[in-house]
Amino acid sequence: MSDKRHRRRRKQRLPEETVQVDIEALSAEGRGIAHVEGRIVFIEQALPGETVVFKYTKLSKSIAEGRAIEVLQASPQRVQPKCKAFAMCGGCSLQHMSTAAQLELKQKTFLEHLEHIGKVTAENILPPLTGPLWNYRHKARLGVRYVRKRERVMVGFRESNSAFITDTEQCEILHPSVGFILTELSNAIGRMQQKESIPQIEVAVGDNQTVLVFRHLEPLPDTDRAFLRELAVQHELVIYLQAGSPDELEALHPLQPEPLYYELPKHDVRIEFQPSDFTQINPEINRTMLDRSIELLQLNENDQVLDLFCGLGNFSLPMARRCAQLTAVEGSEVMVKKARDNAAKNNIENVEFYMADLYSDDIASAPWLKKKYNKILLDPPRSGADAVLRYLGKMGAERIVYVSCHPATLARDAGVLVNELGYRLADAGIMDMFPHTRHVESIAVFVK
Repeated sequence: MSDKRHRRRRKQRLPEETVQVDIEALSAEGRGIAHVEGRIVFIEQALPGETVVFKYTKLSKSIAEGRAIEVLQASPQRVQPKCKAFAMCGGCSLQHMSTAAQLELKQKTFLEHLEHIGKVTAENILPPLTGPLWNYRHKARLGVRYVRKRERVMVGFRESNSAFITDTEQCEILHPSVGFILTELSNAIGRMQQKESIPQIEVAVGDNQTVLVFRHLEPLPDTDRAFLRELAVQHELVIYLQAGSPDELEALHPLQPEPLYYELPKHDVRIEFQPSDFTQINPEINRTMLDRSIELLQLNENDQVLDLFCGLGNFSLPMARRCAQLTAVEGSEVMVKKARDNAAKNNIENVEFYMADLYSDDIASAPWLKKKYNKILLDPPRSGADAVLRYLGKMGAERIVYVSCHPATLARDAGVLVNELGYRLADAGIMDMFPHTRHVESIAVFVK
């Protein structure tokens, strides 16, 4: 090995010794901030005002990262994590913070993004939408790996900043029908001949059933299928097998499952979905989010409404119950078809669904753009809605409600709506869709 390569490798080696520091502040991601030997250090599971002992996990010339391994002086905001695997699991990272502190961090992050990225300030800050703190997660993708050294199959979320799967018997944020049977899942797969060919399990919990989709890279013999059927019967699960794409599913038990669905009773809507379809992971927050969105749009029977990034119709169908006409647009032809099917099954006739790539210039001649709308709802993915904003400016809608899963892109788009397109940011707030995680869901109202 050359001296140059040796020096490079030596620089990357992490110190073995632990370090004691005082935590000065909290980052937007919920990590404690300290300074050691001229470097900024971001420390997992540390809170402002605390004195902790940490170990380095990453080191560079100017910044470093670490993980607290001992708390010598605790913050009043610190609580005992409910999950035994919290110290290692990457499924959630804020269980050591009180609920009030988590909400404060998320709201502070959101409002700072609006100010610094969008250069805008909300006239009114909405109270946070909150719901269940535990067992709220109805959608998940669990990793699966057979570890030869342990002679065990590991099932669960991956460790923080690692490809390894967390060693845990129970997940406190997953729906109990799955979170409380991780050991049983591990044991069932461990009995299988093809246990090494299963990399993941897709979890989808509806109002009517719990579905597990076992991804497998090799064909499963009859004996392996029998073990999974036994698991399904014992725990009242619906099990599919997936050898190809996410939509190519083979029903294992029962052979003809009924469709998954969730209900929105306040709006007399039932939405059917497949395990691989995007749905909100927290159904209780989803229901209150819909109620808040409809309230903030101030819908009435004369409104012409545009719903962009509509998916299965999660917002479209409840809104259609309360307006004259609704037009919904989605980038996936498959999802558009499913949304139309859901509208038909709910006997909702005043809604039209269109397929369009909302990030493409090709939509300029789209027929739905030629219609008049006085109210608009946006629910884009993490990348935001910047590509369609110029079209919204020409529509001149009186109210826009923007639901976001990424505060930075909402802040960016808010800057365009307010500073370029003549809207004012009337209301803004957070929704705790993902308790105990860094994820920030938010909502904003723009008024012409």
